[in-house]
Amino acid sequence: HVKEYLNEKKLLKDKEIERVVFNEITKKAVTHGIENPRQIEQMLVDAYMARRALDYLVGFNISPILWTKLPGSKSAGRVQSVALRLLCEREKLISQFQPEEFWEISATLKDFNHEEILFKLNRKKSDPLLKEDEAKKIEELVNSSSLEISEITKKPTTVKPRAPFITSTLQQAASSKLGFGVSRTMRVAQKLYEAGRITYMRTDAPSLSNDSIEDARQFIKDTLADEYLTEKPRIYSGKENAQEAHEAIRPTSASLTSEKLTGHSEEEVKLYDLIWRQFIACQMPDAKYLSINAKVVLDDYVFSARGREVIFDGYTKISKQNAKKADEENLPSLEEGQALKLAEVKNEKKFTKPPARFSEAALVKELESKGIGRPSTYASIITVLSTRNYVELLNKRFHPTDRGKLLSAFLEKLFTKYVDYNFTADLENQLDEITSGKVEWIKVLDGFWKDFYSNVGQVKEKRTREVLDLLNDSLGDLVFERDDNDIIDRKCKVCDKGELSLKNSFRGGAFIGCSNYPECKFTRPLSKSKASQQVNLSEPKLIGQNDLGKDIFLKNGRFGPYLQFEIDVDPSRENKKRRSKKKKENENLKNVSIPKGLPIENVDLEKAKYLCSLPKVLGKHPDINEDITINIGRFGPYLKCSNKSARIETVDELFTIGLNRAITLISEAKPGRMSSSEIKSLGDHPEDKKPVRIMKGQYGPYIKYKSLNATIPEDKDPTELTMEEAMILIEKRKEYDKTKKKRRK
Repeated sequence: HVKEYLNEKKLLKDKEIERVVFNEITKKAVTHGIENPRQIEQMLVDAYMARRALDYLVGFNISPILWTKLPGSKSAGRVQSVALRLLCEREKLISQFQPEEFWEISATLKDFNHEEILFKLNRKKSDPLLKEDEAKKIEELVNSSSLEISEITKKPTTVKPRAPFITSTLQQAASSKLGFGVSRTMRVAQKLYEAGRITYMRTDAPSLSNDSIEDARQFIKDTLADEYLTEKPRIYSGKENAQEAHEAIRPTSASLTSEKLTGHSEEEVKLYDLIWRQFIACQMPDAKYLSINAKVVLDDYVFSARGREVIFDGYTKISKQNAKKADEENLPSLEEGQALKLAEVKNEKKFTKPPARFSEAALVKELESKGIGRPSTYASIITVLSTRNYVELLNKRFHPTDRGKLLSAFLEKLFTKYVDYNFTADLENQLDEITSGKVEWIKVLDGFWKDFYSNVGQVKEKRTREVLDLLNDSLGDLVFERDDNDIIDRKCKVCDKGELSLKNSFRGGAFIGCSNYPECKFTRPLSKSKASQQVNLSEPKLIGQNDLGKDIFLKNGRFGPYLQFEIDVDPSRENKKRRSKKKKENENLKNVSIPKGLPIENVDLEKAKYLCSLPKVLGKHPDINEDITINIGRFGPYLKCSNKSARIETVDELFTIGLNRAITLISEAKPGRMSSSEIKSLGDHPEDKKPVRIMKGQYGPYIKYKSLNATIPEDKDPTELTMEEAMILIEKRKEYDKTKKKRRK
């Protein structure tokens, strides 16, 4: 792009152009890049052009159709729409899931030292669910039998260190170990890269340079015992389709531990420590264990207790990784034939659970396993899905919105091929083949465009009502109930004449309405669970009484469910009311919204009393001696102390958070007003030092600068926007506003 721009300006006449490549911002790496320049690789340029063209073809052709056929839907993308399909399919599985009852039995036994050991009944995945009758039979057998160790097996096992981080594995590890979202991980990694602390963080190659391997091995040799150094360096290679454009994400110096890192924020130090440990550990020997399995056999039933002893900690000395499995414990010394005493038999009734909703890390893992997109794009995909209001992140799990479900059904019905997992993965492979010179980029585009153009033309010819009728059938029992004969029932229960059908509005999005409108004005949300909430709360529900003896009611309003209770009116305010001409209705009643992510069936008296007690002081901040307050705002639960606010990530934590956790969150927060609609802060404007922020808006992301709001173009990733690009968009907005004022005059 730079070369093209300079060519247009006629600045390259009689000048040789070469490409300088460096993987880290250090003096050594940059100097080496300048001393060893390369030619611009046309195949890489072609692959980039093909990828960009495909994204434009999909976005610029499908998005205008959405604006007319599905008002309120903002855009579709080549990879974004496939990711949305993944989330909606998981939601469909959850909604259709029927829990089954099963029983789980375990026995706590004591050895001769009275040490308790937990034995669990062996069950294979292929075994049928254990039912109550058989569980009780097994319980009686355990109670009536003499118990002894039937068999002990001991097996040496080894666990290898994991490869150094690539983009996707860093995102997953930061999510599980640090609680960082994907965008936050990439933002923090970018700062570390710019500071010269780590190598480039957008890579799908786990390979390491010879210098970096030697650096890690020298550190291990100097700081640990010789036994922690492998005989030969460990070499890591990527998957077949990895682009291998950069090496793995690693620290630029093995000797720079997180304790020595200065001038960085707490989150930067945490992420650096994670990257550093993974890098050093990948050059260390395997961890060695002795796996022990003790069995108690009763007729055809086998109870097992599993344990693991550490023989050599190996790489875990640095990585701090716990290689112990969930069902393993530290077992005492046991022998075959050893008698055991029964302490307790536990027979528990349980129910099968639906598949879990995707977290950010789980979605990244799934996309990578299916070969969809590239790791460097996952953060922007997740951001777009969220900013377009296609999904909500509740309790760190993705919940597709009604708008998202409708869009996904639309694309799956009318653009089936282009949201197919295999087709998308195959297209990624073709793009990689352009990089290696196996295919020409024009041929890839030509092959894609012919069928796609035909598909777009066919959809354009369909009327909006025809599209909605197709979606009625496609969504089926996801949005409509089934009758006693297991047939989808779309008859309106209010007027008994009309038929329930999918409808759409620009502002409100998708909803279910009666075909007998305007005679029948029945409407309900697209989601059956939201609709049932609406029905269940058609009348106020008494939860109980608060500590003052006032009734707490659970009600449903136009903005969702809420709690209502009576409050005592201050006498001084009563005098002011008398002077006032207008009297406000129900001034002695207080309403408290139910936070998103808390199902109404989980709102018991304890939770209701807690919610009604907010805002609440958790305690004093030890450093500034000011109160830390917890409350619920329009964007969910949050903490406030002095000029700092911190968001509480999950609804569950709202009810369990303690003072220590609150102090940590407040310490990590930045001063100023908190907004859940902020996507990214670009810093202060260079001219007047006023903050420039990227915000999530109703109609898409935009730039906020003082009182000015500048729209971000569809093809721009809001998380990747720089201050320079933002300033250009701000100036364009200023020019637009000036032109608008002149027209009015």
